[in-house]
Amino acid sequence: MKKLFLFAALIGALTSGAQDKKAEEVMKVSSESHNFGKIKQGVPVTTEFVISNISDQPLIIETVTAGCGCTTPEWGKEPVMAGGTSKIKVGFNAQAPGAFTKEVYVKIAGVTQPKIMKITGEVVDAANYAVSAKTNKTVVTPKVQASSKVKVKTTSKKTKIKSEKV
Repeated sequence: MKKLFLFAALIGALTSGAQDKKAEEVMKVSSESHNFGKIKQGVPVTTEFVISNISDQPLIIETVTAGCGCTTPEWGKEPVMAGGTSKIKVGFNAQAPGAFTKEVYVKIAGVTQPKIMKITGEVVDAANYAVSAKTNKTVVTPKVQASSKVKVKTTSKKTKIKSEKV
């Protein structure tokens, strides 16, 4: 009961008169965006954002939400003490091929506007994705498409064009 009262008092202290604060006034983020680069389709990836409490009051992360179900945030539910840090882990399922930009919204108690962070990258079809053993870098192999070979034969009176499938 005593802990519940202290928690309620803490929430009350943070929300009274603090509604005009901006997220940047109470917290700092290690990076506001993360680019995964090229990732293999169907292979989930994760990153972490480090939140630092730059205020003199405990920081309470109320919620962390994502714009779609393909992005899943996880965060600690305990208050971040003044000068302390906490991590927000963001996962992306990489199911749909193509470039992506996803937003993650961090709602702080006593702050009206959420802090927005982004993850970006490109999901590449598994058949066209490989990792170079020498450089340990992602290599994307473009799909080979059938092309045509064009032969032009010119005589003094006529020009003949012949097209062949390669």
